Amino acid sequence: MYEKLLSPLDLGFTTLKNRVLMGSMHTMLEEVPGGLERAAVFYAERAKGQVGLIVTGGIGPNEEGVVAMGAAAMTTSEEAAKHKVITNAVHKEGGKICMQILHTGRYAYHPKSVAPSPIQSPITPFKPREMTADDIERTISDYVKCAALAQEAGYDGVEIMGSEGYLINQFIVKRTNHRTDEWGGAYENRIKFPIEIVRRTRERVSENFIIIYRLSMLDLVQDGSTWEEVVQLAKAIERAGATIINTGIGWHEARVPTIGTVVPRGGFAWVTKRMMGEVNIPLIATNRINMPDVAEQILQDGCADMVSMARPFLADSNLVLKAMENKADQINTCIACNQACLDHTFNMKVCSCLVNPRACHETELNFLPTKNKKKIAVVGAGPAGLAASTIAAERGHEVHLFERGKETGGQFNMAKVIPGKEDYSETIRYYNRQIELSGVHLHLNTNATTDLLTEGGFDEIILTTGVTPRKVDFEGSDHPMVLDYVEVLYRNKQVGKCVAIIGAGGIGFDMAEFLSHDHGQEPPSLSKEKYMEEWGVDMAYSQAGSLAVSPKPAPSPREIYLLKRSGGKHGKSLGKTTGWIHKASLAMKQVKMIANVEYQKVDDAGLHISVNEGETEILPVDNVVICAGQEPLRSMYEELQAKGKTVHLIGGANVAAELDAKKAIKEASYLAAEI
Repeated sequence: MYEKLLSPLDLGFTTLKNRVLMGSMHTMLEEVPGGLERAAVFYAERAKGQVGLIVTGGIGPNEEGVVAMGAAAMTTSEEAAKHKVITNAVHKEGGKICMQILHTGRYAYHPKSVAPSPIQSPITPFKPREMTADDIERTISDYVKCAALAQEAGYDGVEIMGSEGYLINQFIVKRTNHRTDEWGGAYENRIKFPIEIVRRTRERVSENFIIIYRLSMLDLVQDGSTWEEVVQLAKAIERAGATIINTGIGWHEARVPTIGTVVPRGGFAWVTKRMMGEVNIPLIATNRINMPDVAEQILQDGCADMVSMARPFLADSNLVLKAMENKADQINTCIACNQACLDHTFNMKVCSCLVNPRACHETELNFLPTKNKKKIAVVGAGPAGLAASTIAAERGHEVHLFERGKETGGQFNMAKVIPGKEDYSETIRYYNRQIELSGVHLHLNTNATTDLLTEGGFDEIILTTGVTPRKVDFEGSDHPMVLDYVEVLYRNKQVGKCVAIIGAGGIGFDMAEFLSHDHGQEPPSLSKEKYMEEWGVDMAYSQAGSLAVSPKPAPSPREIYLLKRSGGKHGKSLGKTTGWIHKASLAMKQVKMIANVEYQKVDDAGLHISVNEGETEILPVDNVVICAGQEPLRSMYEELQAKGKTVHLIGGANVAAELDAKKAIKEASYLAAEI
C-alpha cells in the first residue's frame, strides 16, 4: 500500500530497509542517571518497529558546544564505550542508528558559549564569545574526533547538524557572521566551516560510514541564505563526502512556526522538492509528516527520497510496522502539541508524549498481561477514560466504559474544531479502534449512576468524569448573550460579530482562535499555500531566508476582546514552545488583549468592565463567552467509597485547575498498568 515509503534505499555501501528516518529529538535521556540504558530500550523498540534509520538526540563535540552544562557530549573513548549499550540494542533488533553531532553555538544555555561573532541570540541569556581562528580549527577537529568516536561506539553514521540556527548555521549567514577573516565575508568563506567539517570527517571515518548533513533549506530569518546559496552549499557538501542531505526548516528564533500543530501536514516538503535534481545523493523531507499516507504522497510527488518523522515515533514506536501490516488505523498519531516532548526538553525534563506516556519511560511503564482478571467500570470516555479502559482491557480485564454523551473523546471533541488542532481527532480515532481491538464494552448515552456501579459486580471503578465549565458570578451573567465554551465549541451556539472572552488561559486562547476564523473557508492549517501566506513565507524564494516582506493573515470575521482579571501579559500559562505561536496568531487577527479587568455586569448594552480600577466602560458586544476555568465532576466519588467500593479518581475529575490531557492520560496509563 505504501510502495515508495516501504521500498529499500541503496546507499552504495549499505541499504536502508525503507525510506523512513526517525529524526533527531533531544530526549534528555542522555543526561539522567542510567539514561543511556533507558535510551537503549527506547531506540531498540523503534528499531523493532522497523524504522529504516534512527538519529539520536544532539551530542556535543566539545564542552563549549553542549546544550547546557553537563549535557551530553562525546569527547573520549570512555564516553564512546558507554554508548555501545545503545548501538548493540538497536543492531540486535536489525536496525541502523546514527549519532547527531550538535554544537549549539550561541544557542547554548551556559556561559562558555561561542559563536562566529559575539551576537547574543534572542532566546538565550548568554552572550557568546567570538571564536578565534584557532578556536575554529580546534572545533572542526572536535567534530571529526566526535564522528570517529561515534564509529568506535558502533554507530552506523553521524548526522552533522548544520541547520536550525545552531553553530554551523551561524557561520553560514550574514545575520550571525560578521567576521572579516577567512571564515567570514564572502559566502565562499562563510561555508568553509561546514565543508571542512564534512570533508575531514569523511577522510577520518572512511567510505562505509553514513554522513547525514542537516542543511538549512529555509532559514526563515532576516539576512538568511538565498536559494542560490543553499544550492551552492548542498553541492559542496555532496562533493565533501556526505551520504545524505536532510532538510532543516527555520531557526529557533524564526517568527514562523515550523513544527507546531498549526503547520499543515508535510507543509514544508515543497522546499526539499526544489532541491531534488540539484544533487545526486538522497534528500530527506521533514516537518509535520505524521502518518504513512502523508509520507507516501510526499515520495510519490517526487519531493524527496526519504522522509523524516521524529515526534511521531514518540507517539507510536510501531508506526512503520503498522504501515507494513496495513494497520494505519491503529497508529497512535502525533498531534504536534509539544506538551510532553519539546516543552519537557526546554524545561530540562525527560521527554515523553501526551498521547503515549510510555515514550522514554519504557523501562518503568509497561502493560503486561494481568494475572488477576477483574471486572472494571470506567466512567467518562474522555482522554483519561479512553486510555484507562483500553489499556486495562488490553491487559486482560473485563472493562465497561460508560459515557453519558453520544460519542467518545470528551474535551478533544472541542479541541479538534479549533483551527490548527484538527489532528486531535486522530487521538479519538485511535482510541475508538483500540476499544474495538481490546474488547472494551462501550456504553454510550448511559448515565453511570451510583446504583448501576454498586450493583454491577465491578471489582474496581475508575472515575474519569472530567470537568464542567466554572460559572461566573456577576450581575447579568445569566443574560442570553452569555455563553460558555462548551456551548460554542460543542453545541455550536452561534456567536455575533463582536465578542468578549472572559478568561485568557488555554481555553480562552483556543476560543479566540476559533472565533477569529471564517469557518466557511479552509483554515491555513489545512492548506500549505494559505499557511505560507498567513505567516509570511515566500514560496518563490525571492527573498533571502525565504521570508516574505510581511505576513498576510486572513482578517478575523469578528472583533474580539480577550479579557483576564490578573495583570501582566496574556499567555503566561501556555506551553513554553507553543505559547508564542498562539499569541502571534491572535495578534495577527488583531484580537484585543486586556488585563486587570473587573467584570461589573452584562446587559443589553454589552459587557460593563473597568480596567486597572479605572472608570467603567462598556464593550458593545453581541456575546460574552465564559472561559474562566473548570470545576471537577466528582460527585459519585464519596458515595461509592461510602458503599465500600474500590474507586479511583483521575484526570480533570480529580484536579481541574486547567484542562490537562497530558496529566490525564499519564495518570490513566499508570493506573491501568497496575490495576
